[in-house]
Amino acid sequence: MRKVYRDAVEALAGLLRDDMVIMSGGFGLCGIPDTLIDAVRASGVKGLTVISNNAGVDGAGLGLLLETRQIRKMISSYVGENKLFAQQYLAGELELEFNPQGTLAERIRAGGAGIPAFFTRTGVGTIIADGKDVREFDGESYVMERGLVADVALVHAWKADAEGNLVYRKTARNFNPMMATAGRVTVAEVEHLVEPGEIEADHVVTPGVYVQRIVHVPDPAKRIEQRTTRPRP
Repeated sequence: MRKVYRDAVEALAGLLRDDMVIMSGGFGLCGIPDTLIDAVRASGVKGLTVISNNAGVDGAGLGLLLETRQIRKMISSYVGENKLFAQQYLAGELELEFNPQGTLAERIRAGGAGIPAFFTRTGVGTIIADGKDVREFDGESYVMERGLVADVALVHAWKADAEGNLVYRKTARNFNPMMATAGRVTVAEVEHLVEPGEIEADHVVTPGVYVQRIVHVPDPAKRIEQRTTRPRP
């Protein structure tokens, strides 16, 4: 099975449609599938439900899809860096499903593991639990959360081989490994593409069985979301 595609547009060909569910890896601007997001924007699909920790920032990452109003709903944990997101949400133009960050990660992991639902104490007694099944276990209350699965998962990896085995680097790992397992089709953009067998088996984070398509993106842009420096002496 050929997994390596010439570019992001080719890698997404035949996968995108209106009103679909997309997972997009990354945390802030770290480890986001920039090139694949650009290809989604160019496709013009709309009415998207996007599962991602946040919605990028204004003018970058998923913020680009907000500019073109291709996103109908976000399932997220943190959206405070994006003014356009706030404007669309407060105007009733964007639906939002907020999640505690750990709950979001576990919902994605559960979806990838074939677990339809699980119980957690996080959110009990708050609006997070409104309308959800709350049960008692060993004298404690727990709220039921549903696992998440996407039509397509878009992830960013540091290294891959042609069989789709993925390796991530440092904090750019974030949500990418869980999302790679939770997409019905997973498309990975990778910085370094090597031959099968060049990656040590113990170094593989996402086995190639989870990855259907790969696009090689050497030297991707790596923006700094919040630059913090000390004043010069």
